[in-house]
Amino acid sequence: QVHLVESGGGLVQAGGSLRLSCAASGSIYSINFMGWYREAPGKQRELVAVIIPGGSTNYGDSVKGRFTISRDNAKNTVYLQMNSLKPEDTAMYYCYATVVEKRWSTARQYWGQGTQVTVSS
Repeated sequence: QVHLVESGGGLVQAGGSLRLSCAASGSIYSINFMGWYREAPGKQRELVAVIIPGGSTNYGDSVKGRFTISRDNAKNTVYLQMNSLKPEDTAMYYCYATVVEKRWSTARQYWGQGTQVTVSS
């Protein structure tokens, strides 16, 4: 079993910054994708950012140029630096990871419990 624990959410004014962290623990042989999705009330869950072990990244169009995703493979942790925050960034942010628990096993996707980000205007 693998657990993802997020931290770093909160309330911030428009134009401010926040840094989210998500640490994976448990039965981990390797981690492939790590990333963040967000879900606002009344809206579909959308991709924020994803990163692979080699460091390649992909971002949702609405956050490009403002958010930066990074990861520490030794700590099984992914980070999301969010700058120039806007009220429309307000959402629950969910961390996910595709984890290989044992050598030769199939990767499984795990999700964190979510952390709330609220941006006031």
